[in-house]
Amino acid sequence: MIDRSLNTDLKTGNPSSYDKLYALTSARLKNYCKIFLNDHGLVEDVVQDAYVRLWEKRNLIKADKSVESLLFTIVRNQCLNHLRDQKLHQDSFSLEEYAWSDLQHLYQIDFTGGEEVTLEEQLYESLKEAIEQLPERQRQVLVKCKIEGRKQQDVADELDISVKAVEKNLAKAKKHLRTNLVERFPELSFIILLLLK
Repeated sequence: MIDRSLNTDLKTGNPSSYDKLYALTSARLKNYCKIFLNDHGLVEDVVQDAYVRLWEKRNLIKADKSVESLLFTIVRNQCLNHLRDQKLHQDSFSLEEYAWSDLQHLYQIDFTGGEEVTLEEQLYESLKEAIEQLPERQRQVLVKCKIEGRKQQDVADELDISVKAVEKNLAKAKKHLRTNLVERFPELSFIILLLLK
């Protein structure tokens, strides 16, 4: 938990307070970032940049507001920007395919303060829960392909199944997650569809 005194130190730019903040939050931020990105190097860059941006915006920090939520918001926006830019470079991508009001809604969400669970944390926990509910083989394939970023052939070799079986299990797992998460987070359908495309 981050207390008021740490928030005050962060706002004044105390370097040791940023070291403490990193120790308290970096692992969670990286795990959250992995929901959107499966490139380990890019995840590291996005999270590091989030702390730089927080430093630059430290005048916005308030003693009674959640710095963690602000960091999650910064990381989310950077991930969305990356996904948007990535999709815009693909010939098949059409802006009309997605509900941009959903994206706009995400950008309008600010940190709420107190000990409330952020929307991002709710999605992350729900995603973990939905993955745990998958049949074992589907869960193995999904984690290795989508979260660890492994190639399908490598996963097939490791699990001693065909690439076709990997594709089939991955498709079933993604369909289950799409159905489960879109029902629970309709306002995040844009993110969920990009994540599970």
